[in-house]
Amino acid sequence: MSTTPAPESWGRYPASTPHDVITLAWRTQIADAMRSSTRVLAYGLGRSYGDVCLNNDGTLIVTSHLDRFISFDPATGVLRCEAGVSLAAIIDLVVPHGWFLPVTPGTKYVTIGGAIANDVHGKNHHLRGTFGSHVRAFELVRSDGSVRECTPTQHADWFAATIGGLGLTGIISWAEIQLIRIGAPTLDVESIKARSLDEMIAHMVESDASWEYTVSWIDCTQGGDSVGKGSFIRGNFEDEYRIKNSESNQRIKNTESNMLVQVPVVPPNWLLNRTSIKAFNTLYYHKQFNRSKRTRTSIDPFFYPLDVVGGWNKLYGKRGFLQWQCVIPYDGDASVMHHILTEIKRAGMASFLAVLKMFGDKPSPGLLSFPRPGLTLALDFGNDGVPLMRMLDTLDAIVADVGGRIYPAKDAHLSAEHFHTMYPEASRLAAFLDPHCTSTFWQRVHTKVQP
Repeated sequence: MSTTPAPESWGRYPASTPHDVITLAWRTQIADAMRSSTRVLAYGLGRSYGDVCLNNDGTLIVTSHLDRFISFDPATGVLRCEAGVSLAAIIDLVVPHGWFLPVTPGTKYVTIGGAIANDVHGKNHHLRGTFGSHVRAFELVRSDGSVRECTPTQHADWFAATIGGLGLTGIISWAEIQLIRIGAPTLDVESIKARSLDEMIAHMVESDASWEYTVSWIDCTQGGDSVGKGSFIRGNFEDEYRIKNSESNQRIKNTESNMLVQVPVVPPNWLLNRTSIKAFNTLYYHKQFNRSKRTRTSIDPFFYPLDVVGGWNKLYGKRGFLQWQCVIPYDGDASVMHHILTEIKRAGMASFLAVLKMFGDKPSPGLLSFPRPGLTLALDFGNDGVPLMRMLDTLDAIVADVGGRIYPAKDAHLSAEHFHTMYPEASRLAAFLDPHCTSTFWQRVHTKVQP
């Protein structure tokens, strides 16, 4: 074990001020590390946006060096690996054998332990549910030295509490997942321009039955009849290579690996403001001339477009940024989502990234998992201080009033009152909390749930 500088969250807000940072090299070190003098939290690759991955005044236990594969069966697609293995490493291993992640978030630089702890979701929730739905087993290490192998049938209550449990039930040492079969590492993709929120949602509903992956980018600077204007994107993995020439396929792969661009310095806070974001959104919408466009693309550009810009989180400047993601019920009436988008425009805020998706009715296995059926909206906001916090108060209240919820993995603001309104299951989680685990997020919202 060794000590390292304090890791940040991806939003770079709030500041990360742990008492200690311990980096693990072997699974056998987990139990000793958990007996730190202060309360602990596992930290993977730090792609959570807010404070769910922070443990200010406590100990962060970095697990990203627990990155060894334990077993992989190319015939069945069952993979077992240590909790610090990244989704990127899994993709590199399994895609050549005709397998892919069953569910993936918008970045591949996430550990499998983090994917389970936050029960991440992706563009195919309507068909596959959350990441936790494809977890077969994991080992959970507790601060008292106990070790549990958890499956849907063995220690099933601990299994449910740990999936989406935000790292608060102990530390996952290894996990086993079921991959999905793909015919080729390329996708058939269609992009459709939508002129309004209702038009965008209509595309989602129509696509659910025949398209594995769906997602929408919207321009949140629009108002009136243009609220929700943007681009709807849907895709399916191809059944086989349409390009048989191996040199051509290699060229696609190399293009992906060479696309990475680093943000070398932290730019000034004013770089991303309402004017520059509005200009970008206008250009992005009009870059596609035709109403719809059919293309063939590879994995990285479709699933991980932001990963090509290393350190893109620095673009918001030293102030950092907050991401806000909600899910609200949807029964054919989009008035609540329209209200949310209108409120953002009224407050004079702008989001560089605004993503709208529809969650299906696949139940999440985790006790505290975020997804539920309805519309989900994710946005980034530069940290403008009080004006932003006031707007988020308003948005949180709208979401709470309609029975929606906010995603903890992307939160740095939610009040304890709203958290417990949105997550009444939190009271049941108390029985499974490790008394020596905590997070800055949990300290902020857990006032009604004492371990």
